[in-house]
Amino acid sequence: MTYSIALAGKGGTGKTTLAGLLIKYMVKQGRTPILAVDADCNANLNEVLGLSVTCTVGGAREDMKKGSVPSGMTKDIFMEMKIEEAIVEGDGYDLIVMGQPEGAGCYCAANSLLINFLERIQKNYPYLVMDNEAGMEHISRLTTKNVDVLLVVSDTSRRSIQAAVRINKLAGDLNIVFGRSYAIINQTKEPPSAAVLDILKKGGLELAGTVPADEAIYDFDLNGRPTIALPEDNRSVQAAFQIFQKIFR
Repeated sequence: MTYSIALAGKGGTGKTTLAGLLIKYMVKQGRTPILAVDADCNANLNEVLGLSVTCTVGGAREDMKKGSVPSGMTKDIFMEMKIEEAIVEGDGYDLIVMGQPEGAGCYCAANSLLINFLERIQKNYPYLVMDNEAGMEHISRLTTKNVDVLLVVSDTSRRSIQAAVRINKLAGDLNIVFGRSYAIINQTKEPPSAAVLDILKKGGLELAGTVPADEAIYDFDLNGRPTIALPEDNRSVQAAFQIFQKIFR
């Protein structure tokens, strides 16, 4: 049974960076192999992990819609072949990037093929980490409703905290989360205020912890260095690891 962790939140909260640090933590703890899924249309988890991606699921869907399926090959076999090509191997984990489809139109048929394929391949992985775009529809539509842990990432702004609560409520309404939900407040400069804690409490969202604002992360990002390579004594890495330890206890 695959143990799945999904990250969601308002755009710009740093959930992709935290997804990379989560993978770093899990590899360190021997919780491998991991299937990492970048379900954000603005895909950059591969950059956080230091991996090159040349093929995405969105590209495969476009090829299928444009009639690029070879003669004598069914669409499901074509999609399976293309998705297998899109899997990139890392150290203790594999990455698959959804990518951004081009053009208009309904992708329901391709999405159904993708669901079936991911349900098959994730059985080969004891752990799944999914970085999502803002909102929860994407994970509901493309993968599985049996999320063991939902990490809703927020920054310190009131709007972002409120968005985290709404995302968690939507996840509950869609019956996505099979296990627990936590809030992580990222890029903090001081402990969360009583007002912030009250919003989370009233929204039924438990605070797992905070991660401080860190110039090292900005420097790594600015210089194109994978943040998964941050040293373990970095204060943001240590704060994130403490949160993840709580989740896996």
